Amino acid sequence: MTKHIVMFKLQGSQDERREVALRFKSALDALPDQIDVLQSIEVALNENPSEDWDIVLTAIVPTMADVATYAKHPAHVAAAAIIKDVKQLRACVDYNY
Repeated sequence: MTKHIVMFKLQGSQDERREVALRFKSALDALPDQIDVLQSIEVALNENPSEDWDIVLTAIVPTMADVATYAKHPAHVAAAAIIKDVKQLRACVDYNY
């Protein structure tokens, strides 16, 4: 199994970041029903205003190769487009467990 963990830092006011983060979360939460290799996904918004990162997601897929399958899927591409114009930073770790 492979875990795909990603954090996003968005730009804009706190309200703007929260609004787009909620739309992004909703789109990501729907992905397990649309992408066969995606066994699960957990998406959370940062609740600590003293921290810089806005969103974290943990996805589980069977293999490292499935991370690419997930990333290229049209439903994932559409979800990623939601934050495309406000994404300031992205950090990612993929590992087998």
